[in-house]
Amino acid sequence: MTASAAPLLSGPATGEVHLAARSADMVTGIMLADIAVVILAGLVLGRLFRALRQPAVIGEITAGIALGPSVLGQFPGDLSQRLFPSDIRPLLNGISQVALVLFMFVVGWEFEKRLVRPHAGLAASVSLSSIAVAFGLGVALAPVLYPHHSTVAGHHISFATFAVFLGTAMSVTAFPVLARILNDNRLLDTRVGSLALASAAVDDVLAWCLLAYVSAMVTADGDYAVLVRTAGFGLLFTAGMLLVVRPVLSALVWRWAAAERWGPLLMVLVSGTLASAWLTSWIGVHAIFGAFLFGFVTPREPAVLLSVNVRKPLDDMSLVLLPVFFVVTGLNVDFAALTAGDVSAMLLIIAVACAGKLLGAIAPARLAGLGWREAKDLGLLMNTRGLTELVILNAAMTLGVLDTRMFTMMVVMALVTTAMAAPLLSGRDALRATTPKEPTAVRS
Repeated sequence: MTASAAPLLSGPATGEVHLAARSADMVTGIMLADIAVVILAGLVLGRLFRALRQPAVIGEITAGIALGPSVLGQFPGDLSQRLFPSDIRPLLNGISQVALVLFMFVVGWEFEKRLVRPHAGLAASVSLSSIAVAFGLGVALAPVLYPHHSTVAGHHISFATFAVFLGTAMSVTAFPVLARILNDNRLLDTRVGSLALASAAVDDVLAWCLLAYVSAMVTADGDYAVLVRTAGFGLLFTAGMLLVVRPVLSALVWRWAAAERWGPLLMVLVSGTLASAWLTSWIGVHAIFGAFLFGFVTPREPAVLLSVNVRKPLDDMSLVLLPVFFVVTGLNVDFAALTAGDVSAMLLIIAVACAGKLLGAIAPARLAGLGWREAKDLGLLMNTRGLTELVILNAAMTLGVLDTRMFTMMVVMALVTTAMAAPLLSGRDALRATTPKEPTAVRS
């Protein structure tokens, strides 16, 4: 490495000798400085996009891309590489995985039956239809894309794995981002808003199950005995969570809540989340599935006390750490690597993604008696992918299913489908919808 390529934050001495002998303290210092840059960049762009009536997560994702090779890396001296040198990136990736696992715990914890109950039948039909159509169109698109992305880092990816993953990525709806869009547009208490939340909640559960299946397929690598064994252990893990961990957690939460032992409870939940993530990794299913399921079985009551003393600290932790996940994502996005053919393929991916969710949501909504305007808004809301899509895509990168070009195209699809929702939604007054029978409360 030449002096010009030395890290910006490596101290006054530069060059190969200095870099080779860089102390552990200096490595830690550069990592901390990088995290500071990431948090501030996410804060600035997040607020900018909020001013543009877009979810803050769009700005935070954009900040991650801007700090990567696609923008900062295009300046003389490869500033992205200098700011985030190769020996620092694994540390940032480790921090991003902790942030991701804790975020998935919160996503699982936020799934509440009362969101689904008022619209159970229609929510199920909207969710299943939007997933089925989007998944089917994704699988249908796979033969067009597969010949150009069948090898990742020298390893051949089977068509079945690629097609199932592509269908899964097309099926995603981002529940947290959708809740923020509804809140910003004052649609939380409308029929469309409550139905979209209920449908997205069901959608998320099914999407994580699909991702678990893709993980098992990659782990098995064509060996059906391994696939069956992974599926068996996965089912055993799920049963253990529902039948053993849930009642134990319920008793523990009520006892410690009564005694106001919030610190120990928070530590137990974080430890349980990390342990569950490790266990599903050991089984052969991605770590985020374990974190999600642990959150899913964690009690929601006493709701007010848990919200103040447990959920808020976890939300604050995610607020600080998730920007690191965005920049790690951005470091894998490289627009310069795209060819003219890739640009055409990206436009096709965006079109198929939008068609799958819009058609899949609008059709059952219309059959259930919703007007065209409500059905259209429901389709737009179900088409938001946001952070949830990035979780799926990063899992695919970790599993070795996606190359850099395909990853870049899919990230752009996630941004476009999320950003298009708010500007195209009908106003609250235009909808003139009825108020749901039960109030809905979600974390924004």
